[in-house]
Amino acid sequence: MSGLRSTKKAVCTTTLIVINVVIFLLLYLFGDTQNSWFMLKNGAMYPPLVIERNQYYRFVTSMFLHFGIDHLLNNMVMLGALGRNLEIEIGKIRFILIYFLSGIGGNLLSFFVSIVFHKNAISAGASGAIFGLMGAMLWGTINNKKRIGKIDLKGSWFFGIVFMIIWSIYSGFVSSGVDNAAHIGGLLSGFLVACFLWRNLNRKF
Repeated sequence: MSGLRSTKKAVCTTTLIVINVVIFLLLYLFGDTQNSWFMLKNGAMYPPLVIERNQYYRFVTSMFLHFGIDHLLNNMVMLGALGRNLEIEIGKIRFILIYFLSGIGGNLLSFFVSIVFHKNAISAGASGAIFGLMGAMLWGTINNKKRIGKIDLKGSWFFGIVFMIIWSIYSGFVSSGVDNAAHIGGLLSGFLVACFLWRNLNRKF
């Protein structure tokens, strides 16, 4: 029964995974999810369209699009592992705020980096929001939390998440086709939003 209750508590995480998978399957049926122009037509991020046509919705829609099954699976595994535990710890509304503000924050930093360095690329994925969950978990360890959900934060777990963050960002720098600015922006956004929300953790909302 305890496992069933935990699953119900993580309803937002489960819903986000389902939405991402359903959107991917629909796009997969009607086109090529690894084709940049097809993804662009369906809501992927592209700075020139935001600037020239005011298509600000792309800051959100791009969070639910993925380039191929590997991209989707990698992100959904991370979302399931981090999101479920974080949602149980801080509640649904706080979790949703961290997730969406991190995703948008990651896209904003990517957007500004593209403008500054004149490198426009079509991008999509939930990784900015997921890095935000990492940032929130990191704040939880710094805030002396002993446990988040079912994750014991004692000992090596803190160093584990720090290593995971560093390795993920490093891999983004040395790999092609990775929007590292979105990852860093999401990480910072999640950390900062968690700093604010954790202070009010005893309040019911």
